[in-house]
Amino acid sequence: MRTRKLATLLTGAALAATTTLVAGAAPASATGPCGSSYTRVGVYAVKRGDGTRTGTLEVYYSSTTRKNCALTYGYGAYANTPSWKSVVISRGDGTGSDPDSGRYTYHAGPVYVSAPGQCIDVEATVPDWVTLKLNNVHCN
Repeated sequence: MRTRKLATLLTGAALAATTTLVAGAAPASATGPCGSSYTRVGVYAVKRGDGTRTGTLEVYYSSTTRKNCALTYGYGAYANTPSWKSVVISRGDGTGSDPDSGRYTYHAGPVYVSAPGQCIDVEATVPDWVTLKLNNVHCN
């Protein structure tokens, strides 16, 4: 009898834990850093000339808004600590530029550009002397 009570108790505890985990999980439609309709379309490492990674550039696109979005995160010594972070997004022809830069703990951005039928240019800097530039990418 004691074994049956223990089994019932353990089953109940497992069910409660499972219910708690599911209830605490983020919904599938969770809003990302650019908004709920944005999907990540690119992730790029920002690296020094010697290959040491200092940051990450993320690019998103929304077919609903028809806009691209970008953010720059720190990596390694520059992650989750105040350091220079910068991101710029524009149309491939150089117009519509949206920059954001400063001494941020987590990320620069989000920044947005509407470029239907065009490519975009994006630029990320982490820290202030390490820059990644991508021209004419993510053409819509």
